[in-house]
Amino acid sequence: MDILVSNDDGILAPGLALLAEVCQTVGRVTVIAPDREQSGTSHSLTMHRPLRPARRPDGSFQVDGTPTDCVLLALGTLMPDRPSFVFSGVNHGPNMGEDVLYSGTVAAAMEGVTLGVPSVAISFAGPASDLETLHSYRDMLTRLVQRIVRVGAFPPETLLNVNLPPCGAAAVKGIKVTSLGSRYFSESLTRMKDPWGREIYWIGGGSIHWTGGAETDHFAVAEGYISITPLHMDLTNYNLLETVRGWSLEG
Repeated sequence: MDILVSNDDGILAPGLALLAEVCQTVGRVTVIAPDREQSGTSHSLTMHRPLRPARRPDGSFQVDGTPTDCVLLALGTLMPDRPSFVFSGVNHGPNMGEDVLYSGTVAAAMEGVTLGVPSVAISFAGPASDLETLHSYRDMLTRLVQRIVRVGAFPPETLLNVNLPPCGAAAVKGIKVTSLGSRYFSESLTRMKDPWGREIYWIGGGSIHWTGGAETDHFAVAEGYISITPLHMDLTNYNLLETVRGWSLEG
């Protein structure tokens, strides 16, 4: 079995190395990841310049592009055989709620699904500096990946979004299958001045507020559970089709 491993934190991210090692227990792993941090790039493609994938001494590839670029290149040219699975992560930081729309980690899995390959995004909800806690999940991740691979093909246009709680593997209460919660940032836009006195703005920070019940991803992770959310690529709100038709917008 061939497995593609990618991420959005970059080729040198510890979470990427951990996931590659875990996936090696179930198949032949090819690592193709961005050459630098690409968090928040979502499902973007590099279309204004050529891409230059470079093979590293360990056999992995680094790409001067986005996570989506990496998966597209992997299936289009860099991997001699089509992978059976795409695993993306382990992201340093959670990807829950609306984060899945911004996340390069989730986007890599989405691109795998778009190209017809079962795909999984995995994120660690703790701080990027807490590598000891992240690595405590090695055995638990190995068992989870082995179970996922045994499932085989997923339903069409479906990927799994996995979030590991920050408490560490020894304190995990179990695994919950969840829906997406909802979060919004307050005061996430910081206004400041550059050294020449010109106004600039920095996006990020602020306070995060979550909503959603006990079956949502953020609630499960906060309670010490691993959250697994099946995501569907079709964003159509089918319940509103007839309502919108009734608006007579066709002309």
